[in-house]
Amino acid sequence: MADTCTPNVSDIPIDLAQEPVSRLAEYARVPIAFTVDRVADVAHDNDRPGRFVLTERRVAIPGEKDYDAIAGEGPLTWARRFDLSKWALFTARVATRLVGGAVAAFDAPELTMLEGRRDLAVLWDIRVSPNMRGRGVGSALFGKVEAWARRQDCRQLMAETQNTNVAACRFYARQGCHLQAINRSAYPDFPEEIQLVWYKDLLA
Repeated sequence: MADTCTPNVSDIPIDLAQEPVSRLAEYARVPIAFTVDRVADVAHDNDRPGRFVLTERRVAIPGEKDYDAIAGEGPLTWARRFDLSKWALFTARVATRLVGGAVAAFDAPELTMLEGRRDLAVLWDIRVSPNMRGRGVGSALFGKVEAWARRQDCRQLMAETQNTNVAACRFYARQGCHLQAINRSAYPDFPEEIQLVWYKDLLA
């Protein structure tokens, strides 16, 4: 382990660390599934050109969304699909028990979302155990990713989510990210979902 710090989240000591990407099998055991009980409608912000506003609305029939259940998308597939040499894995533990983690990448040409830039990092994945959600673990992990991106001399950090993941939208907004791009046809298998791309400037 390296780069360890221990913040207190709701009076529970959380050990944060950067660990080898080879530990993705353990990382994958943290559930990422969530309940979709509302969605975010997207509109252009008339007061801020190039920005968007989100309006939440409840869905008639709540459902479960599990990104890891989508064929070829889970952490155990990443080593086969990508060169992970410029990726970083961060973990959050309570008394050695893994309760959350985040994975980030930069300078990875095969990731088209990085736009061929070497000054842009992506928060590829972030997850927290259901019983620890809403207790600051995700924010602590985001902070570790942001600090790592700054050390790579990145000017921006980006993250992708969907309008069906309202909790993630709220989370990125709280971290100081701005919604700068949307794609209504990004997911052919899930045509009702809208891709939302968030950016945080790291120069300040």
